Amino acid sequence: MHLPREFVTHMARQVLKRLAEAKLIQFEQPAYVLEVIAQVMLDEILIEDRINDEVRRILEEHGEEIKSLGASYEEMFKRVKKQIVRERKAIL
Repeated sequence: MHLPREFVTHMARQVLKRLAEAKLIQFEQPAYVLEVIAQVMLDEILIEDRINDEVRRILEEHGEEIKSLGASYEEMFKRVKKQIVRERKAIL
């Protein structure tokens, strides 16, 4: 993850504050709503990390094939990642 967890919480707090000020959201438990917003934001931020981990596992499984083809690890990483992102319709 590229952002510290505290910064994600700060961003969530600002989103909640602005939504409340614009009267776009009503809530009775601000701490709970803040926690939910922060978790959703954190999950979205971690999508790329999870995809990168999956690409590494795939490339490890097919390491011998990659070597025999003479393909570079970096190029294969980019291709596999691009394919996974396209299949999942993820936005990075």
